[in-house]
Amino acid sequence: MQPHHLELLAPARTFDIGIEAINHGADAVYIGGPSFGARSTADNSVQDIAKLVQYAHRFHSRIFVTLNTILRDDELEAARKQAWQLYEVGVDALIVQDMGLLEIDLPPIQLHASTQTDIRTPEKAKFLQDAGLSQIVLARELTLPQISAIRDAVDTDRTVVEFFVHGALCVAYSGQCFISHAHTGRSANRGDCSQACRLPYEVKDAQGRIVAHDKHVLSMKDNNQSDNLRELVDAGVRSFKIEGRYKDMAYVKNITAHYRKLFDEVLNERPELAASSHGRATFSFEPDPNQNFNREFTDYFVQGRKEDIGAFDTPKNPGQTIGWVSKVSAEHVEITTDNPATELHNGDGLCYYDLQKELVGLQINRAEAAKTKGVWKLFPKDPMDGFKDLRQGVQINRNRDMSWVRTLDKKSAERRMGVWMQLAENNNGLQLTLTDEVGHSATAHLAITWQAPKDSAQAADKLKSALGKLGDTLFEPLDVQLALPRAWFVPPSRLNALRREAVQALEAARAEGLNRLPRAVPIDPPAPYPEDTLTYLANVFNQKARDFYAKHGVKVIDAAYESQEELGEVSLMITKHCVRFSLSLCPKQAKGVTGVQGTVKAEPMQLINGKEKLTLRFDCKPCEMHVVGKIKKTVLNAVPESPLQFYKSRPVVGLH
Repeated sequence: MQPHHLELLAPARTFDIGIEAINHGADAVYIGGPSFGARSTADNSVQDIAKLVQYAHRFHSRIFVTLNTILRDDELEAARKQAWQLYEVGVDALIVQDMGLLEIDLPPIQLHASTQTDIRTPEKAKFLQDAGLSQIVLARELTLPQISAIRDAVDTDRTVVEFFVHGALCVAYSGQCFISHAHTGRSANRGDCSQACRLPYEVKDAQGRIVAHDKHVLSMKDNNQSDNLRELVDAGVRSFKIEGRYKDMAYVKNITAHYRKLFDEVLNERPELAASSHGRATFSFEPDPNQNFNREFTDYFVQGRKEDIGAFDTPKNPGQTIGWVSKVSAEHVEITTDNPATELHNGDGLCYYDLQKELVGLQINRAEAAKTKGVWKLFPKDPMDGFKDLRQGVQINRNRDMSWVRTLDKKSAERRMGVWMQLAENNNGLQLTLTDEVGHSATAHLAITWQAPKDSAQAADKLKSALGKLGDTLFEPLDVQLALPRAWFVPPSRLNALRREAVQALEAARAEGLNRLPRAVPIDPPAPYPEDTLTYLANVFNQKARDFYAKHGVKVIDAAYESQEELGEVSLMITKHCVRFSLSLCPKQAKGVTGVQGTVKAEPMQLINGKEKLTLRFDCKPCEMHVVGKIKKTVLNAVPESPLQFYKSRPVVGLH
């Protein structure tokens, strides 16, 4: 029986980060192409992606390219050309949001559903499978039972279920956030989000009373599913995605290595599972997710709704507690560490909360160990009198450890594939056969006449030792066998040449053995879409996307929010996160509480940031929150980047 493959899917902002993701154990990497990649400053040339593909394929790792913005009619041809260029350099799949792409002349490349396709239901998942998408990333807000229900609805031989396991969390359902476009004209669905969710807000109730002041009530902690991997596997997830196409090299190295180690443990426990790529990564450091920028961690809704999912005090990195202030002077601060073994370094980044619970940064210029173990004199880069509320007893956190940074700046991983080596005698001399750990095999021949060694007793060991020196190749010897009827002396230069030829032949055999991922064929007749009406929430931004949904039975199709036809108040963000619940003001929380039951109602609230005002409305049946507002006149009056060629009225179409 073929094993079920697990895929660790890592992000890459650039080509060189992608290489390190592979080196640190990624089974696949997703990266932006030259344009249309939903990250406005994370584009890469086709030439760089070609180099990344070539490197990744040596391990049978895959490269997926994001083509996941919503597109104007005048952008479809450029997107089509880019898709063909990417296909021609060997890219394994395109990650797409805009269904208009399925209606144009794309190459026979596999298509994956982007997070912006907002897959929350079994019906939506099955539809996208039947429409020709081979891998679908589910909404991050889903619980284990909801993931299992989707797994049960799709054909897992045709469709890979993908899920985010780490990284920053958008508070809105992906693809369902329009605040950035409404307030600034910068569309999140086109890769240019202004991140209104990370701002501080004053929260008022329906009577105008302030219930929270200057709190980042839309800012989530970071996703971390480290403790749920086995349950996610059991629920049907087969591709495990790390968020982070804006993240730096150290983040990708560390987080990829962290999950590689966790998944290798799972694979060792469960022989019915296997990695989807080849080779074993070893690291010169101990991976630790706490060392990278994070807003503290949550496993979000996977195990059900929890109260502590928000990073309400700050959207910054609070770091890890290391000690407390024991003395403050005019030139330095003295701290005592919780663990006397903790070392501080020049350049470390520290921080603390002031009396208003604002995070204050404290970058260290010079760190000196005091005579008392665990006590450090720290001389900040900035003047001491500028640090608000820095006093004796204040807890100190570290959010940048320069020793760790320097470790990750250097080479920090190697990835090798095990091979069995056999040297045998034949009619013309010798042949060396290499067989890798998944069964690819290649043989190289050396025409040479037999020579007796000077020391027959040591001849075999010398041959084995020389053959096993695979150096900086991708391979490491699992075993070296000699199938020789007599002892041989082989000049080192000729043995080295034989080994090099065998390695090249094995690489060629491995390349030959890597098949392109197949493009799924949509079912015929076209599968009906689960609904017959689409609002602006469906992100239909071009005529081809409209044609797609009409073909699948949708009768009423509204234009995307970016078409600027929704001029009144609408839902600018839909979230599973609920401000009422997080502030303990949810009617369901009040049930059964004496003196409170029945007095708490899900009335609207208001968010205020400067002149910006948004309304919160609560839909308690599905347990969702809507952030309501309208598009600004300045956005409406701005000159569009290029004229939209979308239809002007909302068409009502018959079944095709």
